[in-house]
Amino acid sequence: MSPERSGSISARSHLAAPAGLIWGLLRPLLFRLDAEQAHGIALALAARWSKAFSGQLAASDLARAPAFNVDAMGLSFPNPVGLAAGLDKDAEAVPLWQRLGFGFVEVGTVTALPQPGNPRPRLFRLPGDAALINRMGFNNAGAEAMAVRLTRLRERALLQVPLGVNLGKSKVTPSEQAAADYQRSSALLAELADYLVVNISSPNTPGLRDLQTVEQVQALVEAVQGPNQRLSQPRPVLLKLAPDLADADAIACAEAAIAAGCAGLILTNTTIRFDGLSGSTEGMSGGLSGRPVFARSTQLLALVRQALGPDPVLIGTGGIFTPEDVVAKLEAGANLVQLYTGLIYGGPGLVRHLLRTLEVRPR
Repeated sequence: MSPERSGSISARSHLAAPAGLIWGLLRPLLFRLDAEQAHGIALALAARWSKAFSGQLAASDLARAPAFNVDAMGLSFPNPVGLAAGLDKDAEAVPLWQRLGFGFVEVGTVTALPQPGNPRPRLFRLPGDAALINRMGFNNAGAEAMAVRLTRLRERALLQVPLGVNLGKSKVTPSEQAAADYQRSSALLAELADYLVVNISSPNTPGLRDLQTVEQVQALVEAVQGPNQRLSQPRPVLLKLAPDLADADAIACAEAAIAAGCAGLILTNTTIRFDGLSGSTEGMSGGLSGRPVFARSTQLLALVRQALGPDPVLIGTGGIFTPEDVVAKLEAGANLVQLYTGLIYGGPGLVRHLLRTLEVRPR
């Protein structure tokens, strides 16, 4: 299904996301803590809130305004601004993300096997660059645990937005067995998701980015599609790529993904290039996200859109902080956008700020 929206979106003015009184007080306190410690506290509070409340929004809520609706992949997105994978790896706080106004939520990255991730410290802030560096290593409770949590979430019948599940490779699984590893996760989670993502672009699992080849993309997508296609309603599958691929390689992988049955792609993941940063990165390694990745991720998005044509769904992510950033991704060819680092810096009011300062123009 071709993505459709009631009109084109533009930004009314160049405005930075307002801190808000509460966030303006909380952010300096949280930023004094180790980045992962602060994340853990915030996520624990979000999870507790999500157990007690539904997170459902009234039809009159800005985040559900009909003008922002996007129909894509057979799904209806109340608005085009989604939560990227990585923030809620174990799907602990989905109702809260919905309450914050996100038009869709992507949980994970989840692996077939539970794993602790890489040694700490593994998450770093670069406030002067509006960026994060992470080498988390897909720390998560595993696909079986997520299946239990998503089953309970579905039983509560709370969701008003599409839910994506981002799948990664277990660290202990050899690369030659990657297809079976992804397939196991798909078998456990496909029926509980609205769409699936094959993530082969994190720099924090050894050998994972080596799977970004035409042959591996075809094999992995086909493996995920195996159990997925046995469902009465198969879920759309997307492929997530890195910004560090050469243009030709990214386009080749994108074309291979579509040929193998993907509905589209997510562009892009974090970068391993730390050029031009104002903050010190001594002792840091992993994937850089936030403002520094915006230009390359948007450029690659436009190139892939030009190569694939109008039909595949493209989700633009990387460095979104302002309404103008959203517009730039959409104009580059995205049907939907996602953010993560922007939320860390802009706070819980960011999504509604973006929506308030966007303008939908009739076609």
